[in-house]
Amino acid sequence: MTKRMTDSLSRNLLTDNPALYEARFPDPGRLAGRWAEDRLRGYGAGARVLDMGCGTGRDAAHLHASGRTVTGADLSEAMLEYARAHHPGPEYVRADLRAFDLKATFDAVVCLDSALLYCHTNEDLDGFLTSCRAALAPGGLLVAEMRNGAFFLGRTELLDAPSVGGFTWEGTAYTATTTLYVDRAAQLLRRTRVWTSDDGSPPVEQRSAWRLLLPQELRHLLAAHGFEVLALYDGPGPRTDPPWREGDLPARTADADRLHLVARLTRSA
Repeated sequence: MTKRMTDSLSRNLLTDNPALYEARFPDPGRLAGRWAEDRLRGYGAGARVLDMGCGTGRDAAHLHASGRTVTGADLSEAMLEYARAHHPGPEYVRADLRAFDLKATFDAVVCLDSALLYCHTNEDLDGFLTSCRAALAPGGLLVAEMRNGAFFLGRTELLDAPSVGGFTWEGTAYTATTTLYVDRAAQLLRRTRVWTSDDGSPPVEQRSAWRLLLPQELRHLLAAHGFEVLALYDGPGPRTDPPWREGDLPARTADADRLHLVARLTRSA
């Protein structure tokens, strides 16, 4: 492993190395982008879309290719540089989802792959929803996909034992051992991930967390910020098993591992 890669490992292996991120989480069929476009089209969203937490830009580029005017926003400069080079079309800007003002108006805000759950505190969530409300045109949509806090009420199958996964990139085999636990006081799902590789580099431990939101709690937060929930369900979606396919109808339940949201702004800032 190169010194540059080792330095990156001390921060975050995947988000500091976007090509490695895409190798670890391939989406050749653009399933997440197709799901988001289907939600936007199905609920009549206008053309201007903000992909908040856009990462490598794959989903933003798919929305752009679908005919939308897309801005992708992320806090990681490495991700933004990669997106501009490998997934051109959208405008890519640096912004913090907990408080942003892009000096533009959008018809929809898209927030995929649990990006919204990096709002760890109530203040963070208020900041995100306040920023969305200010950025959206009247009647604009918020489309989000995330882990579901309700799944962890009395269920422990994701917590009982570490999970192990691996992949190979540029001739190096990487293995990740991931342990999840619920921090009930902070209402966070905390993750410890230990990376090893077959090139002799020492193991690297990384920590992250997501806010655990219950469906009714999310409804309350959205209503307080002027949003009407149009859909809130557990599946199918781009990261469910089985995954979403065109024509699938949303479930009537909201207790499995993933949560999918469509909300409309009914009160502007």
